[in-house]
Amino acid sequence: MQNLVVLGATGTIGRNTLDVAQRHSDKLRVLALTANTDDAALFELCQAFLPRIAVMADAAAAQRLEAKIKSAGLKIEVGTGVDALVAVAAHAEADQIMSAIVGAAGLLPTLAAVQKGKRVLIANKEPLVMAGRLLMDAADQSGATIIPIDSEHNAIFQCLPAAYRCGAVPKGVKRLVLTASGGPFRETPLADLPKVTPQQAVRHPNWVMGQKISVDSATMMNKGLELIEAATLYRLPAAQLEVVIHPESAIHSLVEYVDGSMLAQLGQPDMRVPIAHALAWPERWESGVDGLDLAALGRMRFEPADTQRFPCLRLAREALIAGGNAANVLNAANEIAVEAFLKGKLTYTGIAEMIESCLNADHQAVASDLAGILAVDAWARDWSMSWLNSGQKVIHA
Repeated sequence: MQNLVVLGATGTIGRNTLDVAQRHSDKLRVLALTANTDDAALFELCQAFLPRIAVMADAAAAQRLEAKIKSAGLKIEVGTGVDALVAVAAHAEADQIMSAIVGAAGLLPTLAAVQKGKRVLIANKEPLVMAGRLLMDAADQSGATIIPIDSEHNAIFQCLPAAYRCGAVPKGVKRLVLTASGGPFRETPLADLPKVTPQQAVRHPNWVMGQKISVDSATMMNKGLELIEAATLYRLPAAQLEVVIHPESAIHSLVEYVDGSMLAQLGQPDMRVPIAHALAWPERWESGVDGLDLAALGRMRFEPADTQRFPCLRLAREALIAGGNAANVLNAANEIAVEAFLKGKLTYTGIAEMIESCLNADHQAVASDLAGILAVDAWARDWSMSWLNSGQKVIHA
């Protein structure tokens, strides 16, 4: 019996993780669940899964949750804040940690889990983008096992040799090919992109995801962040990493070997597939997802990624090549830009413009330790907010 901690339990990844865990309750026991501010949703999950610990990042939400748990007569310890998140991620009895907290907030608990040698299932891109080297070095020292949950990186992991561990250089690999659906604006006239609304941007044609990652998919920043992740997870340079548009989202990524062989992982666009793979690894468990009907699929298309249509992809590749603070700044500026766009304070095309301006403004000394990484993140967020407050690309009613 393995003890499971789900960081970000009320989000899409968290709920899908619990769906798979429930199917295998003879193998997995939920030790702890965490959420940000949605105490009502976490209370429902506490009733269903009876974890020993529940943590809310927000203090007021934690008070509300504690009152509900007490009223229901449940024996669940309630914690609050970053320290409590770090504590459950590093809990002595935890075996598997699903890291699904959106944004930079996931870095500290993810690092804590890695430092304690846990099996860490990384679903949020930001910790690897912000502090990938720090995380991989910590895994080398602690013996932690890192398994990516992003459908693309999980696909690559499945296509690499069976004994492969993230953080090593995969032998015999010529290149990694990340696939992208192209999102909702793959064929939208370029002249119409400045008028794109948040409601349009979050309508992904293939995947059901949260708002932030849906916007990242529309701009293809998610694929740019995945390029940076791939360089960290598989220790390959940008020249060996490629992105192609694959509208059907049936092939999730490919690995080309030096002998000319190319291996691909196929499956339904359902996050329970990579989640079940990671929870069961090196075994295989049923995920609740049907297999692909290839005849019904009919065809699969591939197109080059257009960086004029998707400038965020260009910016991410440039940040990967530049090294230093660039990926960290890129990530922080993107989080601020997407939040502003969703609130109607920034145009869709203004997302890339703001990020590029922030990247060009970075004159910070290169940060390699945790304190320096967090300082750069804070600087980039402050700079981005100042850019927004200056009125550039702000939408006026």
